[in-house]
Amino acid sequence: MDFSAKIAALAQRAAKQKDSVETEEATKNAFIMPFISALGYDVFNPLEVIPEFVADVGVKKGEKVDYAIKLDGKVILLVECKPCREKLSPQHMSQLYRYFSVTDARFSVLTNGLIYWFFTDLEEPNKMDAKPFFEFDILNYRPSHIDELKKFANENFDVPLILETASDLKYGSIFIREISTEIDNPSDEVIRMLISRVYEGKLTSNIFSKFKPLVQKAMKDTVRELLNQRLSSAIEDSPSVTAVELAPSAPQSPPLTIVEGAEEVVTTEEEIEGYQIVRAIVREVVKVERIAMRDSKSYCAILLDDNNRKPICRLHFNRATKYVGLFDAEKNEEKIRIEVIDDIFRYADRLKSVALNYDSGKMSLAEVN
Repeated sequence: MDFSAKIAALAQRAAKQKDSVETEEATKNAFIMPFISALGYDVFNPLEVIPEFVADVGVKKGEKVDYAIKLDGKVILLVECKPCREKLSPQHMSQLYRYFSVTDARFSVLTNGLIYWFFTDLEEPNKMDAKPFFEFDILNYRPSHIDELKKFANENFDVPLILETASDLKYGSIFIREISTEIDNPSDEVIRMLISRVYEGKLTSNIFSKFKPLVQKAMKDTVRELLNQRLSSAIEDSPSVTAVELAPSAPQSPPLTIVEGAEEVVTTEEEIEGYQIVRAIVREVVKVERIAMRDSKSYCAILLDDNNRKPICRLHFNRATKYVGLFDAEKNEEKIRIEVIDDIFRYADRLKSVALNYDSGKMSLAEVN
């Protein structure tokens, strides 16, 4: 099993078990030790993975960090653990901060088994930064995150290589958060800047109040338009896998298989839009050309590999009240009512999780045959 498949399998396990894991020790056993093992370190070898690692720090004697990972006899990574139900916060960093300066480690990790914060010393040598340079969420990650995580694997570990991209990762993620915040709730500073670029008169408080809602709406509309462009581009780039071709008058339609009497099935614009949204979400974890659509009189199915045994979701749009059918690991469908089609984005994690589940190698005999 390659590295990405190992992480996908851990993601599947975490999604199933996270609500049943309560304590820190249970979190270590269920999630963190398997994660360290997936990175290629022998968790049963105390010369490589040291639990309850002790290093005297100043006047504090006998303090412990949960794990120290060694490579070639040197500590390369410190790991501090918290229960999976506990949200990570800067208050959890104190022990890592003290240990960082008295060991050989250039990297440390704070984790609750689901979220992993990676730290180094970009700001000041031998002093752990206050903010992580890389965050990995095992329940919500992109292929690019796997590429970064892989650098910490036993066989790939290279300090200069990791540090080479650490600064870009750290400040890039901060910029993304700041931009997202401005889009959701633009600050007065940004609103004033944009108004000054289009309005030549004096910027009074009345003018500011008049333009503020327009700027807020324009920012959200811009993001929506960019998303629509990406969705259209994704469809144009995908190869056709149709069993029954749509009419030439519908050039924007996705690859489609029609079942249950083709002459009675009508694929609506809303179904196509729903497919586009699901495709944009799931393409973060699987190749986009693997995501297919099958329409029928009862519902519109979105499948992995055009295989009806691999349903990603179902769109029940053939009535006034719209539902999205989401699947769990056992392929049980849960119908969820939505008000608008964009509500599908609220279930992005579940859609990606079910696609990863099919790629984890746990398929039935019938699927293999």
